[in-house]
Amino acid sequence: MTIFDWVNNVLVHKKHWDSFTEDEQKKFSPFIINRWLSMDKDFIKIFEETQALMHGHFILSSGLHSDTYFQCAKVLQYPKYLSMFGEILSNHFSHLDIDKVISPAIGGIVLGTEVGRQLNKKTIFSERSEGKMKLRRGFNINENEKILIIEDVLSTGGSIKEVIDLIAQFKGNVVGVGVIVDRSLSPVFIHDNFFSITSQKAKIFDKDNIPSELQGVPAIKPGSNV
Repeated sequence: MTIFDWVNNVLVHKKHWDSFTEDEQKKFSPFIINRWLSMDKDFIKIFEETQALMHGHFILSSGLHSDTYFQCAKVLQYPKYLSMFGEILSNHFSHLDIDKVISPAIGGIVLGTEVGRQLNKKTIFSERSEGKMKLRRGFNINENEKILIIEDVLSTGGSIKEVIDLIAQFKGNVVGVGVIVDRSLSPVFIHDNFFSITSQKAKIFDKDNIPSELQGVPAIKPGSNV
């Protein structure tokens, strides 16, 4: 078990120290685990300092509304943070047999390219055309190719699920899915081998169930325009 397995178990699956076996506990000290748990706060600080974590009234790509938004492009514009997040993700999946890394445009492209670079794997991206997720620009997936999906933020999982369906159309095999931030309101099953670096639960609302404190705040649809 590596430190990244610990991160996955503690941060993603919410396992407590006492739930690990005695042999597992001997491999890493409580100090290390507690340090990783405290990194959630460190990540929030990084997001706020780089203005990647924004507060207001936002319309997500799913059409749902939220009082916060992660614009990961703002943190990934800094080489040290792009390298850091890319290294955490690439190390977590380094034991896998991977043929290609794919990310959905636009948000995942920079991160996916960095993860592919660190893994020394070919990197491609998918994009929506006429409302459907497609491969363009000469990109392709061959039958039985092993594909790692990298995205910046998970909210509802819609974009990632579209990429998974796209890979299935080409008869490729998804071997893992990695994101920086899991901000889903409730557990979203994406893949058996799903990993998020940090989990920051967001308040997400349906357009017909917006709280009164947000109703008077103009809603904006973030993305490349924010």
